[in-house]
Amino acid sequence: MKLNELKPAPRSKHRIKRIGRGIGSGHGKTSGRGHKGLGSRSHGNTPPGYEGGQMPLQRRLPKQGFRRTQKNEARRREFAVVNLHSLTAFGEGAIIDSAALAERGIIGKGLKVKILGSGELKIKLTVRADAFSAGAREKIAAAGGVAELIAPANA
Repeated sequence: MKLNELKPAPRSKHRIKRIGRGIGSGHGKTSGRGHKGLGSRSHGNTPPGYEGGQMPLQRRLPKQGFRRTQKNEARRREFAVVNLHSLTAFGEGAIIDSAALAERGIIGKGLKVKILGSGELKIKLTVRADAFSAGAREKIAAAGGVAELIAPANA
């Protein structure tokens, strides 16, 4: 068998319906579109959910839930969350900021950081972050470390 000898299976191909080619074709005049109405027009067909002028179902039902708009999304403050047990990987007296965390692969580069108090901290650290939970602040102070809050750039 060669590429030039390939053929589709018998009776698997149908002749195309040649519409609008005269009375004798059986698909002349209105070309299978019927008479008048939106379906006969060139821009025909109805949008999904169209119910012939009746109030569509998606408009009859009440709205539910909360959809965050693009405007709110831009205004929302995004934080990379880091727990205290992740900070134990750094040595005694280390200074930890977003660059140091990104270097270790704990967070993505250029993200704001929020430190949460999950886990134990037994080493003295200086932690610089955009936000701290109350528990994290207490645990860092209890270990003899310092929790420094970075002032936002736009404030």
